Amino acid sequence: QVQLVESGGGLVQPGGSLRVSCAASGFAFSKYLMSWVRQAPGKGLEWVSGISASGGSTTSSDSVKGRFTISRDNAKNTLYLLLNNLPPEDTALYYCLRHSRYLLGKGTLVTVSS
Repeated sequence: QVQLVESGGGLVQPGGSLRVSCAASGFAFSKYLMSWVRQAPGKGLEWVSGISASGGSTTSSDSVKGRFTISRDNAKNTLYLLLNNLPPEDTALYYCLRHSRYLLGKGTLVTVSS
């Protein structure tokens, strides 16, 4: 079955860190450009960070640059996002996205609150 399954979300205090993961199955994960996108309460989808198929090139939005790090392990068919120095505004559902032949997971909720 072709799918993306996110995990690792939860409640974290302001200034804290968290790592979310996305397990890919049913397709050749190592051949695809992947991204993380998020949706904050009451807002639309926002692109966060992207990574090339090999993992050799990454890019991030200005809102998270220097705080979030995207990575992948093609041997494990897994995409990661390390979130550091989190303010409450980073509260959102975080989704992983396969760009080509569009595929979106169901998301994992990150809540930043004291």
